[in-house]
Amino acid sequence: MQPSMQHQAMGYDRVSTMFSPDGRLLQVEYAKKTVRQGTSTIGVVCKDGVLLLADKRIIDKLIVGKSVEKVFQIDDHIAASASGILSDGRILIEKAQVLAQQHRVTYDEPIDVHSVVKDMCNLKQAYTQYGGARPFGVSLLVAGVDGEAKLFVTDPTGIYFEYKATAIGEAEDEIKSILEKQYKETMSLDEGLRLAVGALKTVLGKEFNLDRIDGCYVPLSTKKFKRLTKDDIKKIAK
Repeated sequence: MQPSMQHQAMGYDRVSTMFSPDGRLLQVEYAKKTVRQGTSTIGVVCKDGVLLLADKRIIDKLIVGKSVEKVFQIDDHIAASASGILSDGRILIEKAQVLAQQHRVTYDEPIDVHSVVKDMCNLKQAYTQYGGARPFGVSLLVAGVDGEAKLFVTDPTGIYFEYKATAIGEAEDEIKSILEKQYKETMSLDEGLRLAVGALKTVLGKEFNLDRIDGCYVPLSTKKFKRLTKDDIKKIAK
C-alpha cells in the first residue's frame, strides 16, 4: 500500500488539524487538488495595467450565461477571480470587499492590494488549524493597481505569491508553459489580453467559446475596474 493510501486508511485525513507521520496535512492537500479541478483563470501584469481572464465552463445550454460570474470587483482598483469551489471564493471575496470599504471609511483612501491578499490568506490559514472545519477549497487570483500593477495568487494553505503572469485551475501547467514562452514585461493591455485569450483557445481547443469567457482589467491611468465585454474579447479572438 502506498504511503498516501496508508495514511488515509489510518485516518490522518479525517480532520484538517492532524499531521500525518511524514508531516503532511492531508485535507489541505485535498483542497489543493480541488483547485486543480476548477476552471482555468489567467492573470497578466502589463506595462499599462493588469488583467484577469477566466473560463466560466458553461456546459448546460439552458443556463443564463450572465448568471455565472468568475471575475469579481473587490474595490475600484482591485479585482479577483477564483478557481476551485466558487462558493468558498465568494465568501473570501465578500470579506475582502467589506475590508476595502472599512479602510476607505477609516482612512479616506483606497486599500493597497497586498493588505487585501494578506487578510484573505490569514483567514485561509486559520481554517487549516481549526477542528471541525475544512480548509477553503479555492485559490484566488487578485489583481489591482496601487502605484503599480500587481498580481497575487493565494493558495488553500494561506500562502500567497506575487506574479508577473500566471494561471490557476485545471489547465494551469499548460497555460503557465505558454506564458513563460510568450510573456513580456513591455506588453500593453491589448497584447496581454491577446496572449491570455490565445492561451485559453489553445487549452480549450474546440470547446473555446466567447460565451464562456469572463474577464476584466484595471488600467494604470484610471485605476478603475473595468469588465471586458464580449466584443472586447471577440476583437482579440479573431
